[in-house]
Amino acid sequence: MADGRESRLFTTKSLYELCVSAVADKFCSYKPHIADLPKNVRFDIYYQLYKERKLCILGTELSDLETFSKMLKVTNRRIDLLQIFQAPMEHGVRVGKQLVISYNMHCYQVRHPYQHPDAQDKIIHLGLRLGGFLSDAGWYSESQEVLLACKELCMTYNQTPKEWFRTLDCCHKLLHAQAAYCAFDGAAETHQLAIEMIKRLKEAHYDDSNHAALFTEFSVLFFIRSEYDQAYRWSIEALKYLKPSLPARIIIDVLRQAAKSCVVKREFQKAALLIREAVYLAREVFDTDHPKYSDVLIDYGFFLLNYDSIINSVSVYKTALDIRKTIFGKTNLHVALAHEDLAYALYVYEYSSGKFDEASEHAGMAIDIMEKLLPLNHLMLASAKRVKALILEEIAIDNASTPLSEQDLLRKSEGLHLSALQLAKTAFGERNVQTAKHYGNLGRLYQSMRKFQEAEEMHLKAIRIKEELLGPDDYEVGLSIGHLASLYNFHMNRYTDAEKLYYRSIAISLKLFGKSYSGLEYDYRGLLHVYNKLDQFDKIMEYTETLSHWKELRDKHAQSEDSPIDIQKHPQPIANIIHMFFSM
Repeated sequence: MADGRESRLFTTKSLYELCVSAVADKFCSYKPHIADLPKNVRFDIYYQLYKERKLCILGTELSDLETFSKMLKVTNRRIDLLQIFQAPMEHGVRVGKQLVISYNMHCYQVRHPYQHPDAQDKIIHLGLRLGGFLSDAGWYSESQEVLLACKELCMTYNQTPKEWFRTLDCCHKLLHAQAAYCAFDGAAETHQLAIEMIKRLKEAHYDDSNHAALFTEFSVLFFIRSEYDQAYRWSIEALKYLKPSLPARIIIDVLRQAAKSCVVKREFQKAALLIREAVYLAREVFDTDHPKYSDVLIDYGFFLLNYDSIINSVSVYKTALDIRKTIFGKTNLHVALAHEDLAYALYVYEYSSGKFDEASEHAGMAIDIMEKLLPLNHLMLASAKRVKALILEEIAIDNASTPLSEQDLLRKSEGLHLSALQLAKTAFGERNVQTAKHYGNLGRLYQSMRKFQEAEEMHLKAIRIKEELLGPDDYEVGLSIGHLASLYNFHMNRYTDAEKLYYRSIAISLKLFGKSYSGLEYDYRGLLHVYNKLDQFDKIMEYTETLSHWKELRDKHAQSEDSPIDIQKHPQPIANIIHMFFSM
């Protein structure tokens, strides 16, 4: 009895909570009166519907544009709104699509000449809020539709500097959705319109604008298109515009995108400064359960993986995935992309062990989610299919004792690689880093399938494109050179050619990462195989010693690695970070 009373004591609800539960319990009866309630109270009732899993009722309510516009104004409950929006969507209620249809109808109505300008302004600002939310929620297609309608309305009334600035704000949000959704043709148009609006504002001496966030979106667009020089250029421009008075969200986004741009330019010291500051700032401002913190962790994982801190990368990606699943559920593009990133990190981490079950599971989940949410042959599937294909190839090699299974897996891997290559060529053309990566992956696969001439052709294509775009000493070039060396060494008996390629690959790795870099192991072992075949015993002794020294350095590297996130660390003043960055 005492236990029962104690339990009731600790679960006592306030009178307000009991009222909210009562309304949610008999929602249909109270529905006619809900509209008269303050928006915060309505939000609590909808959140109670979410907790009670009354998702059809909740979805119907949120599908009403007027209702949803009021919920968008409850700005201190953004994570809760993301959750109550996602739940009906997963349940099959097309809330996003209904909001898009309603918004388009409102845009059509306010275009009539008799409408007061205030009505048009109201609809534009609603579009900016709604489109931004849909993008934050991971529903980029719906976001794009809303913001395209909003942009059209902006362009109808685009005569004054204030209106140009409003159009520029729309371009900023639209570009984010288009780039994330790989809608590159539309994104190119939006980019050009944004440049035009910036020019007009500058000529009009309109000084109320800061372009840090917009320039970051320019960088994101070029980064996704693998145009890394332009991505780096715009991220640097964004950094120059950073000021302490800007919202923390903007500062964080500028820092993390600039860090990614530095990573692909192999400026790791600069990248480390920026991404760690973004992590600590996001943690302090938003806490560790916020989607912005998960966004930063995804980019931090990217940095760690490229900086050869693989185990820490896996840890950070897992944390980011857990945050996203809590907020966005199971069937959401944010979650799919986190699964894909984790799958690739696990693939790299387990490469020497051959234990790819976990990596394969996450890659499969990424593809399953994307195939449910995206049109057939959407570009976002290319990367996920590439990761899955790489994993299947390694599983096939490790199970070579069962030839039928091996061949089935290799054929499945080939199908995924060819599909990914075609998607990349359609989106980017032949002369692109992503296309080159797919050629390189096919080269490795054909090597496993014992199609050596085809493998050589693919590797040479990859090297040629990468050298042309990235220069002769880039990491990606070194990777492809190492793969071609392996082909010549182990399968084509071209030992002298292999030797030259290994030396070049090693030189690139040493220049970029130093003597403890993990990838050096494969080149050193490759050279030992070459010299065994050539009976060059002095070289065998030299590289046996080199490999042994490398193992010692790796052990020291593993022991010296700190935790990726220092729980005691706090963000520095942004002016200090910018000064340090440009002093490097």
